[in-house]
Amino acid sequence: MDELMRLNLQTLPALPARIATPSYARGDLTAGIVHIGLGNFHRAHQAWYLHRLMQRGLAHDWAILGAGVRPADAAQREKMLAQDCLTTLIELDPAGKSAEVTGAMIGYVPVAPDNAPLIAHMAEPAIRIVSLTVTEGGYYVAADGGFDGEHPDMRADATHPDTPKTAFGAMIAALRLRRANGTGPFTCQSCDNLQGNGDILRQTLVGLARLGDPDLATWIDDNVTFPNAMVDCIVPATGAGELALARSFGIDDAVPVTHENFRQWVIEDKFCAGRPDWDQVGAVFTADVHSYEAMKLRQLNAGHQIIATPGELLSIDTIAGTMAHPLIRDAFRKIQTDEIVPHVAAVPGMTPLAYVDLIAGRFSNPEIHDTTRRVAFDGSSRHPGFLHPIIRDALARGTPFDGLALIEALWARMCYATREDGSVIAPNDPAWDILQAAAKTAKDDPQHWIDQRRFYGDLGQNPAFAERFDVWLRLIWRDGTEAALRRYLGG
Repeated sequence: MDELMRLNLQTLPALPARIATPSYARGDLTAGIVHIGLGNFHRAHQAWYLHRLMQRGLAHDWAILGAGVRPADAAQREKMLAQDCLTTLIELDPAGKSAEVTGAMIGYVPVAPDNAPLIAHMAEPAIRIVSLTVTEGGYYVAADGGFDGEHPDMRADATHPDTPKTAFGAMIAALRLRRANGTGPFTCQSCDNLQGNGDILRQTLVGLARLGDPDLATWIDDNVTFPNAMVDCIVPATGAGELALARSFGIDDAVPVTHENFRQWVIEDKFCAGRPDWDQVGAVFTADVHSYEAMKLRQLNAGHQIIATPGELLSIDTIAGTMAHPLIRDAFRKIQTDEIVPHVAAVPGMTPLAYVDLIAGRFSNPEIHDTTRRVAFDGSSRHPGFLHPIIRDALARGTPFDGLALIEALWARMCYATREDGSVIAPNDPAWDILQAAAKTAKDDPQHWIDQRRFYGDLGQNPAFAERFDVWLRLIWRDGTEAALRRYLGG
């Protein structure tokens, strides 16, 4: 093992030679982006693309300021500032691991209950993009897909616009200042796994602004841009194993990030105040983001739920472990090929069937210790967002959907909060209490689960879907997960 070095700007030159480090001087960088929600994915994805540009001597006026709106973000801020906002990225390639230190982030905004520091930074003229990773369920979308203006968070921000609690309220407050100061708008860029993520961000921001300031809402709608984008890279959570892995490279990093050897970023070129040339380092700018994101969300993100849900019930710890289970692996292939591929269009250089092979290989990477629990988290957003649209399309077109109905039944069984070995599944969803109560009733009355309009809308009233869901959930409770998977594969 290399001699252990605490990561910061002072120790950068002394890091082991096998670790790539920034070739640019951090003192030459100025901020152009505020990113809210500074988790692992952002640092392995958007910040990495920017770092690559900076390594070429470009985009030095586009450095990132990290930001957060939750009290817990303050702890992340302290860790990042202690190492000068540097990040160790460790690529988990089955052919061999490698590490690099990235430095595109140069500061972290203080976290405050009224978000005043965040608002002030976003109002600065040099900030031209405000980007977010706040999870799929963080955009205040109502069950019908519209803006949830009745949510207490939204009502509170509308009532107290100068001291907002949410990222969206803070962005509106900053845009209000920029309009008043003549600074002009910034681009609002979602980097979350949502189809039409830019459109959804526009809906939330304009909807919230309209609650308290209709004139400002109109100005935002007319002047601010919200590019849609598809983002993709498997990035596990950081735990003891990841910390130890960083140390094995000779780096004492409090918040290292591991990631797979694959990245993709497809972006709609709609930036009202300029942008970095991310396309020079592999990003794709296109007017047809929808086709790329539909392929990724319907095949990869839905695919994650297809394997994580039975994996959790069968006490399989990792995503690679689920793909090593023959029944789960074969069910994944069958559902993808028979039930999802018919509803996905090809994109340049990739057919839906070829994409099945690509993601199967990525999910099976034994170096990626991506936990089943992490992937199964927030099913109340991920099932409606990733699986239900496919089921609706299948019902409308008369194509197969039985495997997807099985996965929905397995989700209901999972939310009962016990695995098949009797161990307890700890709360794993913002709506866990609601889901667990419904799952207990659904054990004897399956229709109760899909009657949850908050998650299923009117899908539960479709007779064909309701009948297959009923069959599968009763079979799972009677004979178990593996028996249900065998029945599906044999059918």
